[in-house]
Amino acid sequence: MINHPVRVYKSEENLPREEQLAHRIATVAADPVAVDADVADMVVNRIIDNAAVAVASLNRPPIVAARAQALAHAPSSGGNGATVFGIGERVSPEWAAWANGVAVRELDYHDTFLAAEYSHPGDNIPPLLAAAQHVGASGADLLRGIATGYEIQVDLVKAICLHEHKIDHVAHLGPSAAAGLGTLLGLDVETIFQAVGQGLHTTTATRQSRKGEISTWKAHAPAFAGKMAVEAVDRAMRGQTSPVPIYEGEDGVIAWMLDGPDARYEVPLPAKGEAKRAILDTYTKEHSAEYQAQAWIDLARKLHREHPEAADPANVSNVLIRTSHHTHYVIGSGANDPQKYSPTASRETLDHSIPYIFTVALQDGAWHHVDSYAPERAGRPDTVELWHKVTTEEDPEWTRRYHSLDIAEKAFGGSVEITLADGTVIRDEIAVADAHPLGARPFAREQYIAKFRALAGGIIDDAEIERFLAAVQNLEQLGAGELDALNVAAADGVIDLGAAPKGLF
Repeated sequence: MINHPVRVYKSEENLPREEQLAHRIATVAADPVAVDADVADMVVNRIIDNAAVAVASLNRPPIVAARAQALAHAPSSGGNGATVFGIGERVSPEWAAWANGVAVRELDYHDTFLAAEYSHPGDNIPPLLAAAQHVGASGADLLRGIATGYEIQVDLVKAICLHEHKIDHVAHLGPSAAAGLGTLLGLDVETIFQAVGQGLHTTTATRQSRKGEISTWKAHAPAFAGKMAVEAVDRAMRGQTSPVPIYEGEDGVIAWMLDGPDARYEVPLPAKGEAKRAILDTYTKEHSAEYQAQAWIDLARKLHREHPEAADPANVSNVLIRTSHHTHYVIGSGANDPQKYSPTASRETLDHSIPYIFTVALQDGAWHHVDSYAPERAGRPDTVELWHKVTTEEDPEWTRRYHSLDIAEKAFGGSVEITLADGTVIRDEIAVADAHPLGARPFAREQYIAKFRALAGGIIDDAEIERFLAAVQNLEQLGAGELDALNVAAADGVIDLGAAPKGLF
């Protein structure tokens, strides 16, 4: 890996194109390096993971609406179109990226990477798969594109913080998806460079989508970035240019949206000929909740078994969770969002409330992607009483470990003290989720398949489940035009297209 210095340049300094970050990204994307076997294996795992969480959300309102929008846009003339997840009907690729991206993101249940910024790198897959289907690409083409999408997003996330400046994390997704599309389509460096710039320029937005009363837009935001990436590539292929330099310009993203004119970053990118392996640094979710909640669900399940008395609010004086800066201020009591303690809050808000999540997992000893968020579950009196006794605070050591670049000590958990009414104090801690590569039960192919089977049950016919799993595990051998096999069709009667809300299209 090469660490590339990035700073703001005045216009008269005339930063050469080849030294601009967007151009360096494009150069990596255009490098025809082979995909390592372990990377290819993980790509298959993440396609399975995305399919699992998309299946589970097929009839949730945001997906129903996004699907209806997509179905109003027939395949464009440049290719065969792409399939809408769950039904297989073909639409224009940018709209397939939109509908499928919302389905993947809705339950907050797929993969994650956390460093200077936050990300869900699996959000790269829907636009890449849509474009691949549209142009009749092969499984090997898709594999290379996904490896690039993950690489660029992870490298940007390692180096450039967005949330500190209240910019949403999908600002790294527009460029990474555009780069991945460039690899998939075999585009030249100049075309990818222009697409990356447009991908960034059109996907910068504020983090209000993840603050206060969190709305359904949370699921749409990465899908929008993927759709913008597809459109940016289309424009770049037609010779249209982007703002230059998009990152380093004196009126660019860094100068006015991020650290300002004195900013200094070092962005790691693979050297020429170096394999793209960043997907191996990422991790998926066992539970449908914000990633920082994963370890806390696992710890709460453990405490449920070992200290069942702590599940009764009558026995508990208070619960104090000590954790990282991010966990405390974004999904903990440090956010100062009263909605995080409201039994009538939206699912999206409860998904970002550690006090709620820890309470329910402690009482139930389990976590379910539907039942744990049900209004009747959130409103249960004993749950509300215990929930309101849970607070968080930042612990500098857990913050340090959260930001550590050493994978062996990087942590997303913390410690908890449950003070009982009789004065007894229960103490425990957890560093990483059980499913994390360094956790108690790391996810491998077996667990990805089990997650897919569990979420697809009752939604996808058994024969279709087996067909999909066979196809995706044969990804590298899928020929040109065979990528429709990666779509999963819902069983008859599961989706009622006539029930979709009406809009403009």
